[in-house]
Amino acid sequence: MRYKNNKNLENNKSVRFYFDNKEYFGFEGDTLASALLANDVHLVGRSFKYHRPRGIYTAGSEEPNGIVQLVFYKTCCRTW
Repeated sequence: MRYKNNKNLENNKSVRFYFDNKEYFGFEGDTLASALLANDVHLVGRSFKYHRPRGIYTAGSEEPNGIVQLVFYKTCCRTW
């Protein structure tokens, strides 16, 4: 569930992203954690030693389970 009065979130600008080779959609200004939760993704990783499931625990940069690799692909369009 998202807050409707979030000033950082652009509800009319959809952003496509991939997580674990699956396509999801979020909004511009959204964090990765809130976009994953909005797409009903709760498992974001596993522990190194016992491979126990790990989910999103906090809402800030101190997220202990937030070990992800970000790859940016720039797409461009030609207008003739």
